[in-house]
Amino acid sequence: MGDPRFVERYTAIDARDVRFDGQFVTAVSSTGIYCRPSCPARTPKPQNVTFYTSSAAAHEAGFRACRRCLPEATPGTPEWDLRGDLTGRAMRLIADGVVDREGVDGLATRLGYTPRHVHRLLVAELGAGPAALARAQRAQTARSLLVGTDLAIAQVAFAAGFGSVRQFNETVQLVFAARPSDLRARARASESVNGPSQVTGRDSIRLDVDLPVRQPFDAPGVLSFLADRAVEGVESAGVLADGTLRYARTLHLPHGPGAVEVLAEQTADATWRIRARLELSALSDVGPAVARVRRMLDLDADPSAIDAALAADGALSALVAERPGTRAPGTVDPQEILVRALVGQQISVAAARTHLSRLAAALGSPCVSTFSGLDRLFPTPEQILDGVPLPVAGEPLDPQRLLRLPARSIASVVGAARALVDGDLELHVGVDAATVRSALLALPGVGPWTASYVAMRVLGDPDTWLDGDVALLSGARAVGLLGPQSAGRSEHRVLAARAQVWAPWRSYAVMHLWRASSQARSAGASSGRSAGAARER
Repeated sequence: MGDPRFVERYTAIDARDVRFDGQFVTAVSSTGIYCRPSCPARTPKPQNVTFYTSSAAAHEAGFRACRRCLPEATPGTPEWDLRGDLTGRAMRLIADGVVDREGVDGLATRLGYTPRHVHRLLVAELGAGPAALARAQRAQTARSLLVGTDLAIAQVAFAAGFGSVRQFNETVQLVFAARPSDLRARARASESVNGPSQVTGRDSIRLDVDLPVRQPFDAPGVLSFLADRAVEGVESAGVLADGTLRYARTLHLPHGPGAVEVLAEQTADATWRIRARLELSALSDVGPAVARVRRMLDLDADPSAIDAALAADGALSALVAERPGTRAPGTVDPQEILVRALVGQQISVAAARTHLSRLAAALGSPCVSTFSGLDRLFPTPEQILDGVPLPVAGEPLDPQRLLRLPARSIASVVGAARALVDGDLELHVGVDAATVRSALLALPGVGPWTASYVAMRVLGDPDTWLDGDVALLSGARAVGLLGPQSAGRSEHRVLAARAQVWAPWRSYAVMHLWRASSQARSAGASSGRSAGAARER
C-alpha cells in the first residue's frame, strides 16, 4: 500500500465508481486478473490489490484482463493531457501509433531524448517501457475490432498494428487469456457488433467502431463547435432525420487519405453513444484514426472533475449546469489548426470559414468518400507554399488573390507553412508545450493568442487561457464577472487574474465563456464591436 492514492482508489473500486474507469486498473493477486474500477465483482481485500496507471504495467506484472468488466473497453486516461511532461508526451505519441510506425527509436527522436532514457523513465513512472505500452495499445485496438466489427481475424491483426498474425494471437492470449475467436464469439452472443465492415480492395476499408466516452458528454456542444467552423469539401455536419448528430471530415493519415463520420445518438437514459464510421486507405491506419478522432472530440476528459471544479465558482455554476460534460475540442491535424488559426486571427468565424473553404477548394487534393459533403483534403503546408504567393512589398494586392486577407496575414500563413516544411517548426501531439509556444511566437505575425490556441487544440492542454480574447470579455460580462465597460487591456488583466481560480481547467472555462458570449450576441445583449472580432476558435 505504498501508493499515496491507495485509499482514494480503493474507495472508488469499493463504490464501483464508473468515473474512474480508464484512469487506473486494479490488479488482484489472488485471481491474477486486473479490472476496471467499476467491475461488479466482489471487492478484493486490500492486501491483494495493486493499482496500476496503465494496463501495460499490469500485463508486465503477469496479470490478465478481466473477462467480466472488460477494462480495455473504457475511455483513455485524462492524465496524459493534464501532464505536459515527458511521460504525458510519450503516451500521446504511443496512442497515435508512433512506436508501431517508427519504433522506439522514432519515439525517442520525436521526444528529443535517447531511447534508453525514455525506456527508463516510462518504466519508473508507469511500470512498463514504450514497447510494452504500445503492445497494450494494440491489444486494446484489437479487442474493440474483434468485438465491434466483422473484419476477418487476420485483418484485425494488421489493423491493430501487429506485424504478424502470430504476434497478434500471442498478445491476445497473453492479455485476455483467450483466443481472438473466443473474444469474438462472446461478442456475437451479446449482439454487440455494430454492422458490416468491408475491405473491398487492397486500398479500400470501411468499418464502424464505438468510441467509449465518459459521461456526461456535451455532444451538441462539441459537434456544433466543429460544424460552425466546417470547411466546405473537407468537413460536413448536420442532424439526421432521427435526431442523430453527424459530423464528417477527411483525414490525412500515415498510409494515405481517409475519412470519418461521427454519429452521436442520445440513449434512453439521456447519455450519448458515439460511433465512428471510418473509410481508410490501409488497415494499419485504424489505430491512428481512432486516436485522432478521440482527441478531436476530447473523449478522454474527466467531466466529473472538471464540472465540479468550475461549478464551485458561482459565476460559472449556471453555465456548467446548463451544459454538463462540456469539452474542449482538439484536432486530427496539428498543421491544419495552425493555418486555420492564422487565417482567422482578426476576423469572424464565418469569414474565416469562407477564406479557408476557398483555400481548400483551390489547393486541397481531391478525396473520394461515400460520406456526404466530403470531396477533398485540407491543403498541406507544401501545397500552401506552392499555391499562395507572397505579397510583393509596394505593389497592390490582387483582388482575385486566393487568400483575400491583408498582406501581413498572407505572409504569416506562408511563413508558417515554410517553417513546417523546412522542419524549423515541429507540431504534433508529443511536442513540449513551452517549446512549441516559443517556436510559434518566433514566426512573423504569430502572437500569444494564436500560440496558446494552437497549443490548446493540438496538445489538449486543459489549462490554457487565451489572454486578449474579446469574446471572453463578452462572455464574462454576460455572466456578471465584468461590468459593461468597453474592452481594454485592464479588463483583460482583471479577467485573466480572475481565471486563476479555474486552474487546471481554464480551457473548459474558455469554452463556457465563449458559449455565453455567443448566446449573448444571439440575444442582442453584447455590442457588435466586442462580438465582431471573434477569432477562429
